[in-house]
Amino acid sequence: MENEREEGIGEIQIANEVVAAIASIAASEIDGVETMSGNIKNELVGRFGAKKNAKGVKVTVDDNEAIVDIAITMKYGYSIPETSGKVQERISQAINEMTGLTCDKVNVTVVGVSLPKE
Repeated sequence: MENEREEGIGEIQIANEVVAAIASIAASEIDGVETMSGNIKNELVGRFGAKKNAKGVKVTVDDNEAIVDIAITMKYGYSIPETSGKVQERISQAINEMTGLTCDKVNVTVVGVSLPKE
């Protein structure tokens, strides 16, 4: 599904995959986030040429409002509530700045913690 808006002399369409990629990149900018994590279907699709930027991210856009569901793996030693809050804020800000969409919700699921490398 694509987000469509009438602007000036024509129409602007933003694919949900683009919004998902923005969310993924924004989340990866936060200290404490190791990786985005997808389910097995996303892992297989990623191996066969689909875009990996949006792995572990689902976006729904309705009436210029985005809802983002993201699954992340955290680095060991970081506060999960604090880091997740920063992820929510950064994703919402990035989507708004880059697309003009309002980010209604950013749901963060922490699916793992990476152990320190020895």
